[in-house]
Amino acid sequence: MVKLHTTTNNLSMFTNSQILFDRARQVIPGGVNSPVRAFKSVGGSPIFMKSAKGAYMYDADGNAYIDYINSWGPMILGHAYEPVLKAIQEYAAYSTSFGAPTELEIKMAELIISMVPNIDMVRMVNSGTEACMSALRVARGFTGRNKFIKFEGNYHGHADSFLVSAGSGVATLDIQSIPGVTQAVANDTLTAPYNNLPAVQQLIADHPDSIAAIIVEPVAGNMGCILPQAGFLEGLRALCDEHGILLILDEVMTGFRLARGGAQERLNIKADLVTFGKIIGGGMPVGAFAGRREIMEWVAPVGKVYQAGTLSGNPIAMIAGYTMLSTLDNNPGIYEELEQKATYLVDGLKKVFTEAGIVHQVNQLGSMMSVHFAEYPIIDFSAAAGANNELFKRFFHAMLERGVYLPPSAFESWFLCNALTQEDLDKTIAAAKESIAVIAG
Repeated sequence: MVKLHTTTNNLSMFTNSQILFDRARQVIPGGVNSPVRAFKSVGGSPIFMKSAKGAYMYDADGNAYIDYINSWGPMILGHAYEPVLKAIQEYAAYSTSFGAPTELEIKMAELIISMVPNIDMVRMVNSGTEACMSALRVARGFTGRNKFIKFEGNYHGHADSFLVSAGSGVATLDIQSIPGVTQAVANDTLTAPYNNLPAVQQLIADHPDSIAAIIVEPVAGNMGCILPQAGFLEGLRALCDEHGILLILDEVMTGFRLARGGAQERLNIKADLVTFGKIIGGGMPVGAFAGRREIMEWVAPVGKVYQAGTLSGNPIAMIAGYTMLSTLDNNPGIYEELEQKATYLVDGLKKVFTEAGIVHQVNQLGSMMSVHFAEYPIIDFSAAAGANNELFKRFFHAMLERGVYLPPSAFESWFLCNALTQEDLDKTIAAAKESIAVIAG
């Protein structure tokens, strides 16, 4: 196994990555196929990966990293999880796509419904963006209304409606106005600060009988990991019930990560529609939206709300996701193990920062977490944006040079996988201690 490197400020460690990045910029916009990968928030050039196994990734220069991205969430059991790999290899021999129904799609839907409370039907799609876009369309069709409420810093994919006051890569790149998103689309998108129930109440009062849905990340993961404050989600549920609005929980990140039944189970909140992605594909491109039968039967071909996709329910994605979810379903203790590991890491990092006199906030729920260098609690996008993100940039590079791969943005959640060992966690804490010493020095 490649050893973690410990030298610092050694650009030769990333020679092949730089060569690849130079090539990529000639043929791919910005050299990357998703903006946050470009390292613009933290500076420098992105690291190109070659392979991964368990809790480790290996780059094009042979450097090893303890991984706290895990493909932005899907690799909850670690990279190259053997049962998923074997299932993919077996089913790929049958064909990679049929363009016709398979039993796997039924089994996947049945498994999701058995694990997640409060849903009766599932429609498979190809990404989290597509899932959220489709769920909003269904909400509009079901209610006969056009407007919807989202929250500043919540990211629901790159569909036009969702790019107004979005988090994640939009926040990372400091793009406030998105060319290509028309004013008419923006006018139907109402925004409120996350965790601010009075602001939502005001929007509803200002737009009576015209709001189809409220969409929310139950635990925000695109402005760092930000938890809902007490009563926030419950308040949204009550407002939706009172005004005939559908509540959409974007569980693309939290689904099957925070609990067997996702945020609905963990936080005891009931949604009308739920969107999924990431973990349900076991690393393959996939998404889904689900909800009560009376709502989901508005979707074509039963209803008139049209949604389609040539590769929806792709057999390779279905078997990868089915294998992953079956493992989680049959081993619920995984969630307790993950939380214990995350809590240990959080406690260790807090100790390092405190001993070094570094003001900090570390947010965590389950196996999601984030570090913010600020004196005040991080409860919304404004708070996350006002933290010392220049210090995070230096912390990121110091950790990278010590073999720890963090999200290359202060506006992204960390994701832990269950392949992490006690030794890995201790190495991470030790790397943080060295990094802070270098930064403070």
